[in-house]
Amino acid sequence: MSEKGGGSAVKDPGAEPTLGTDPFEDTLRRLREAFHSGCTRPAEFRAEQLQALGRFLQENKQLLHDALAQDLHKSAFDSDISELIICQNEINLALQNLQAWMKDEPGSTNWFTKLDSAFIRKEPFGLVLIIAPWNYPVNLTLVPLVGALAAGNCVVLKPSEISRGTEKVLAEVLPKYLDQRCFAMVLGGPEETGQLLEHKFDYIFFTGSPRVGKIVMTAATKHLTPVTLELGGKNPCYVDDDCDPQIVANRVAWFRYFNAGQTCVAPDYLLCSPEMQERLLPALQSTITRFYGDDPQSSPNLGRIINQKHFQRLRALLGCGRVAIGGQSDERDRYIAPTVLVDVQETEPVMQEEIFGPILPIMNVRGLDEAIEFINRREKPLALYAFSNSSQVVNQMLEQTSSGSFVGNDGFIHMTLSSLPFGGVGHSGMGRYHGKFTFDTFSHHRACLLCPAGLEKLNNIRYPPYSDRVQQLVHWVLGSQSCTIL
Repeated sequence: MSEKGGGSAVKDPGAEPTLGTDPFEDTLRRLREAFHSGCTRPAEFRAEQLQALGRFLQENKQLLHDALAQDLHKSAFDSDISELIICQNEINLALQNLQAWMKDEPGSTNWFTKLDSAFIRKEPFGLVLIIAPWNYPVNLTLVPLVGALAAGNCVVLKPSEISRGTEKVLAEVLPKYLDQRCFAMVLGGPEETGQLLEHKFDYIFFTGSPRVGKIVMTAATKHLTPVTLELGGKNPCYVDDDCDPQIVANRVAWFRYFNAGQTCVAPDYLLCSPEMQERLLPALQSTITRFYGDDPQSSPNLGRIINQKHFQRLRALLGCGRVAIGGQSDERDRYIAPTVLVDVQETEPVMQEEIFGPILPIMNVRGLDEAIEFINRREKPLALYAFSNSSQVVNQMLEQTSSGSFVGNDGFIHMTLSSLPFGGVGHSGMGRYHGKFTFDTFSHHRACLLCPAGLEKLNNIRYPPYSDRVQQLVHWVLGSQSCTIL
């Protein structure tokens, strides 16, 4: 996610020394002591925490709806489908599969270890830190939390202070549902987050901008702490000349303008020929009117920009290229109309930063090869989309590019599939989550081999001195592809 959509900004922990009493030391010590007591390891305890998280969602649905409406002007329906239902599905999946996920995974053996037991044990890391963003402040806070709890960790949760209404509900209500020995909520802005990062954690999960991601990763390196960084970037969307413009317009407009464009996997720009652009513009105008009416500002289905700072940033981008659709704004309402820009230059600001708003630039290319070349000379995106009636075109785009995720002929509907991992690559992030992938992210996969205490004569072949015959035998054993799973 971009800085526009990521977690709160973070003050560089190395920028200046921390003054006064450390506000986090006692809390972190308490959580570590709880983890070392072993209380989070049993499956029963993990299931209890997940069930409690589910009750939090069910019993506070109206509070969360009201908070999301306050923060982002989300309708109850939008809040359900993009936040609450997704979180509940993750909880249900974890509860249904917890025993299977926790089970030791058998490993293959060779001739030297045929009588041994090889397996992988999924262990909790210990004390983990989750730093969440503001654009989907329930979803992107609780989905990582589900995996961290399922994996048996103690958790420090840092919601975004930018989505104030949701932060308030999470801070005041969520701790009542979870075991306070093993869970803590930390509030504050960049300074507090910077102080928090001075401490050692066993894992850090951050959703935010590449700029802040670098600060988090730098802080983590001081303690050799592993990290997952869910970042963002400019997601391309290629539209082939053979497409039905109305179908493309329907799908692109829905996932570009959902949540007022404040979605890390939304398309950041279209790539198409000038001919397709001419066909696409009236289709996009028709779709926007059908979705949001003649006055989109009065539509209950169109969100608002999170705050004045981001509103001003987005309004400045409306000066790039030429406004072909939309362009209206209302500062008092933090409203920016669904907008399409044409005649955009690659060097303009709207093509240099992740937009994170309801603005869609169109860049012209002569064909697929030029589109691929354009994409590949930029940073690897979090998501990449290709529309074409030709499977060959879609597959060529897939095979000749790299991105966190790829979708042919649709939008971010892949985000509803817990069977697929979600995460970036290169500048758009590292690590993955959703479903079992979240459990695996928050688990240390420990390699284990249990050998018999006796039967020492069988091991003599391993010990020096080595005769020619023994050397040949060892070469054969180690070179053999024969292995078995015990």
